[in-house]
Amino acid sequence: MADPARTNALANETSPYLLQHADNPVDWQPWGLEALDRARREDRPILLSIGYSACHWCHVMAHESFEDEDTARLMNDLYVNIKVDREERPDIDKIYQTAHQLLARRPGGWPLTVMLTPDDHAPFFAGTYFPDAPRHGMPSFRQVLTGVERFYRERRDDVRKQNASLINALAGLDPGVGPDGAAPTRAALDAARTALMQSYDARDGGFGDAPKFPHPTSLERLMRDHAARPTSADGTTGLAAATFTFRKMGGGGLYDHVGGGFCRYSVDAEWMIPHFEKMLYDNGPLLAVAAELHQISGDPAFARIARETAVWVMREMQSPEGGYYSTLDADSEGEEGKFYVWTPDEVRGLVPEDEYVALASRFGLDRPPNFEGSHWHLHAFREVSDVARDVGASERETAERIDRALATLFEARSHRIRPGRDEKVITSWNGLMIKGMATAGRILGAPEIVASAERAVEFIRTSMWRDGRLHATYKDGRARFNGYLDDYACLADGLLALLASRWSTRDLEFAVALADAMLEHFEDREHGGFFFTANDHERLIHRPKPMTDDSIPSGNGVAATVLGRLGHLLGETRYLRAAERVLHVAREGLERFPHAHTALLVALEEHLEPPEIVIIRAEPDALESWRARANAGYAPRRVVMAIPNDATDLPALLAERVPRGAPVAYVCEGHVCDAPMTEFAAFHARLATREVAPQLPAQSSAQTST
Repeated sequence: MADPARTNALANETSPYLLQHADNPVDWQPWGLEALDRARREDRPILLSIGYSACHWCHVMAHESFEDEDTARLMNDLYVNIKVDREERPDIDKIYQTAHQLLARRPGGWPLTVMLTPDDHAPFFAGTYFPDAPRHGMPSFRQVLTGVERFYRERRDDVRKQNASLINALAGLDPGVGPDGAAPTRAALDAARTALMQSYDARDGGFGDAPKFPHPTSLERLMRDHAARPTSADGTTGLAAATFTFRKMGGGGLYDHVGGGFCRYSVDAEWMIPHFEKMLYDNGPLLAVAAELHQISGDPAFARIARETAVWVMREMQSPEGGYYSTLDADSEGEEGKFYVWTPDEVRGLVPEDEYVALASRFGLDRPPNFEGSHWHLHAFREVSDVARDVGASERETAERIDRALATLFEARSHRIRPGRDEKVITSWNGLMIKGMATAGRILGAPEIVASAERAVEFIRTSMWRDGRLHATYKDGRARFNGYLDDYACLADGLLALLASRWSTRDLEFAVALADAMLEHFEDREHGGFFFTANDHERLIHRPKPMTDDSIPSGNGVAATVLGRLGHLLGETRYLRAAERVLHVAREGLERFPHAHTALLVALEEHLEPPEIVIIRAEPDALESWRARANAGYAPRRVVMAIPNDATDLPALLAERVPRGAPVAYVCEGHVCDAPMTEFAAFHARLATREVAPQLPAQSSAQTST
């Protein structure tokens, strides 16, 4: 909490990140007219600092510089200082991260430090973390402050010329329509698989070298590629890479074996030591991938990870009101990872010796410390079967000993000082988690997980949806900031996943309203594609139309997929045309760097091979077995809606899928539909031709998928 005796203008904000800086001696102000007008009036450059509450190096720079009286005095004398939470204002962050890359010729990150001219807010200097004293080849932050301000005063003409060039460069980054206006072809899908496999680490899994990020959309790409061509050697190799990668991540220190959930990334190539922050936007997609890998393989290890992660979400990340919180910090008590690490003596004092021996052998407590020279972070070095052989017990008994020990560690850990939690509810991230929870709950047959997703949807509908428009964030009873493209697209995608688990006319209507709002407020009607901000949003120096994925899937990619699916589901051609226009405008980027556009590749795949739409009508007692069969196998292009016979006022094409007394299924792909099916065996056989699944008997497939 800020000290009321000395606070700056951030004290009235809701963002936990901004509130962390409310008692800095820096005269911080939030982004807004007051701060921007002051800079213009006083002709002082703007120091824009962007970060987020769980950012470790943001904390370091705050402690070294923003809490230092001398540094703060220099900042206050030379600049108008503006603090931005990148999770609240991704529109500002996207622009100035891109500007950093253009100015510094390297990727940015957080904290982001940018100096802007006071009249047009164009950046003329950009960096990230700066230390409080010169080291590691970097100048001190105070040297940067004085040097940049002097450059602004003495080299105004050069600053203006550079700014004009940069604004033109930003505009030039927007995708343009190809010369023939055509959509990309299947070649982009093949090229993406090739690029991913070229960067695949066959020894430890994942893509590239350290630091290693989980990249759930890349794993999904390889899984979908196999589903599209299950007999292809390339597809089989890609699925094996995705499966191996997830197994390594789930066994490694990236995964929290004690409490569930994945950390942000691994600092090493072996997935051993993570950057310990846990982000909602990572865990939603990873939850879906875990459940779908279980669906493909039948491997209970993937089901366990999915279930444990979902339980962590419900226990620690869901607000009493229903929305999902944003992040857990990496730090506690001022140290990164302190909440999560152990010593062998500490663990031995908590569990019986037989449990300790099994746990230590599996997770490395009998090896040299792997965290900062004196602590151990759990990493699965050995398989349970190997541990069982060494301890002379059955595999089942050994697994039970390990599980009992982990439960004891969880109880002991619950008494430690917890990492900070950012309790903002962010709509787009909630959409990703709603999809993950709905998918996992459906595949695992866990209605409590589906119910969690329902609660999140209801919270957003009642607290963050007003007059046909979304708000981007919610905190302390206040919904704030106009929703961005990602908010509309990801929430609509989550709603479609939830509709596959149970029918809700309200949720379909909500998804349609979100799609209509995207078309009205975000679409570039001249060239195609969607802008990140709405047509009535605050005017910034650039209005980006992002096509590539970053920490979350591209809003254009998710929007195109959602519109394509809704278009086929409802027979709505304006949705289909808008989805196709996205692919046209993205063609050049898709063909040059397909693996950087994995969300758009989903839309491309379903443009080239339209989704399989399965509509089931039945009485409630029969509906569930047919729905379960439709959802049993891995069929990523399949859209399932199981609608009770008594549902009325169905929109568009759904109204034509009428009940027939006995259960009936309507199956279409694109504009081609099969005859209605009333025999379960025929329904099962038809679905089996389009899915990858463990080989289960037909009737058992209809009952469960776990």
